[in-house]
Amino acid sequence: MSTAKKEYKRVTVKSLVEMKKNGEKISMLTSYDYSMAKIVDAAKVDVILVGDSASNVMAGHETTLPITLDQMIYHASSVIRAVERALVVVDLPFGSYQSDPKEALRSAIRIMKESGAHAVKLEGGAEIKESVKRILAAGIPVMGHLGLTPQSIYKFGTYTVRAKEEEEAEQLMEDAKLLEKLGCFGIVLEKIPAKLTKMVSESLTIPTIGIGGGKYADGQVLVVHDLLGMTHEFHPRFLRRYMNLYEEMGKAISNYVGDVKRMDFPNDDEQY
Repeated sequence: MSTAKKEYKRVTVKSLVEMKKNGEKISMLTSYDYSMAKIVDAAKVDVILVGDSASNVMAGHETTLPITLDQMIYHASSVIRAVERALVVVDLPFGSYQSDPKEALRSAIRIMKESGAHAVKLEGGAEIKESVKRILAAGIPVMGHLGLTPQSIYKFGTYTVRAKEEEEAEQLMEDAKLLEKLGCFGIVLEKIPAKLTKMVSESLTIPTIGIGGGKYADGQVLVVHDLLGMTHEFHPRFLRRYMNLYEEMGKAISNYVGDVKRMDFPNDDEQY
């Protein structure tokens, strides 16, 4: 496979398929607000995911389930205003698409119209087939999500690795092929064995994006707060921390407090 890297002034769903074809890995990170998205986009991340993980990271909930469609639109709108290059994908939140394809379409349309996002992401396979079909029929790009699907955490009962057994692995493979056939432009594979990720990736023409899925995916995604070390309690095997901002920010804020208490801030040069 060629490893030649093409420069993309603007990343589209077509760009991602091209990247897979050319053997170029795809970078994807979450963002939930304008300031962070500005930094992430300037660093030339290919895809920004406005994830329902905002429920955990931004609001402090234990799961992704509580976040609402209105809240997702708010976060997506903030991100879109910052982005010049990356493709922005927005999670449809729990309860906005699972049971009724018409409701799924209404939810997707609201995200696209009210936030200006470029695509939506849904969790699941055959069970959400009709919702995916209806959204795609409206001309809205869809990214799939298989493996560990956090919106179904109470069904699974745990955040452990999925599809280790043959039956579940075969079902995941079937679901991946179905999502491609329906017209999805890519699929997130979360917390599944690396060898299964390899099999799925090699069987599809659309890109796979791994999170805890190993090195054989066509791209990788992480929660930006985890990558930067702003969160410090979360230690999964798949997470590589590139900074320790929790500690660095704590020191900076502590120094600020000390300077204020000592009447060192503001000094003569910092006032009018």
